[in-house]
Amino acid sequence: MDDPQARPHGGDGQFVRSLTTAQRAAQAAELRSKGWTYPRIAAELGYGHRADAYNAVKKVLEDTVREAGENVRALELERLDRLEAAANEVLEREHVTVSNGRVIDLNGAPLPDDGPVLAAIDRLLKIQERRARLLGLDAPTKQAISISPERAAALEQLVEELGEQ
Repeated sequence: MDDPQARPHGGDGQFVRSLTTAQRAAQAAELRSKGWTYPRIAAELGYGHRADAYNAVKKVLEDTVREAGENVRALELERLDRLEAAANEVLEREHVTVSNGRVIDLNGAPLPDDGPVLAAIDRLLKIQERRARLLGLDAPTKQAISISPERAAALEQLVEELGEQ
């Protein structure tokens, strides 16, 4: 690493960026956003090579995108938590069957209505699925690929031709 401001981390050969290095990289990104070339940025900020200036700007941009993505993910998880709490309230509530504005009785007791409970369960499952996708908890789905017999024959012929070369 050509950066004199980087320091070894824990003796494992890896480097961590110091505050000075991070500030210089942020300054490089700012200059680049103003249209400066990498050689000019390198000369201005004391980088040994234009590639060092490029790598500094690239690192700042990657970190910015990663941080923004983490913030959006946290916001989405908070929203899902609120939706889940509301669906759980519906799930826990007692529901009675109503027809024409009147509660339906069965043997002198209100007839339970399972519809809202089942709808709340469906909604909770959708919330869980969304959370799992957001957190990357689901394994990738396997895809079956099928091709027509004509294409299969053409593919076999192509493989044979490549094997002959």
